[in-house]
Amino acid sequence: MATIFFAAFTLGIIGSFHCIGMCGPLAFSLPLSQTSVFAKFAGSFLYNMGRIVTYSMLGLLFGLAGKSFSLFGFQQGISILVGLAILFFLVIPKKWMSNAGTSSIVSRYNHRIRSVLGKLFLKRNYRSLFTIGLLNGLLPCGLIYMAIAGAIASADAFKSALFMASFGLGTLPVMWSVSFFGNYIGLGIRRKIRSAYPVMMMLMACLLILRGMGLGIPYISPAMSNSTQVIQECHPAISN
Repeated sequence: MATIFFAAFTLGIIGSFHCIGMCGPLAFSLPLSQTSVFAKFAGSFLYNMGRIVTYSMLGLLFGLAGKSFSLFGFQQGISILVGLAILFFLVIPKKWMSNAGTSSIVSRYNHRIRSVLGKLFLKRNYRSLFTIGLLNGLLPCGLIYMAIAGAIASADAFKSALFMASFGLGTLPVMWSVSFFGNYIGLGIRRKIRSAYPVMMMLMACLLILRGMGLGIPYISPAMSNSTQVIQECHPAISN
């Protein structure tokens, strides 16, 4: 279990450099108070905590869906399918993703979220900054979708929420620094680190596939014991 959460945290760290390009403009323009360093720090922190809360809630919701599959004995299959879906995401042409992002439903959803964000930017208080973070976590993002896919494979609501929280905490150092200090990371460094993003996604996909196969490898592919539990339930010990 610790391996999965470490993978989520690492995905967040590497993916946060991808987030700079996607959510960077929003983070750069946050209505942070300039009256003191503490006020600016607190506002930036609350914004990022809002993102992490949303990620955790998404993990909880999708974890409940994954748990329902687990109850029917589909947990291993779901883990393998999620891993294969991530690999598919890495190899499909980018133009397909661009076309999907411009669909009318996605565009209307995206426009509605950004419209509310625009109103919140006019309010310079801690509550609005936290709410901006909450809504930012709902904006369409391929990286978040991949993290959710990994969370579903946990087939447990609490573990899924913890998975997404670990992912969010991984994004915290870079995204907090961006909102607090501004654009301090050079474009060249950003490109080099972003190149590691597909590699991390591939490793995560392989980890999910191995986990679903139940090969008996400690921490990586533990053997499933569902069948043993069923046998014990069907043949209880006879007491004297």
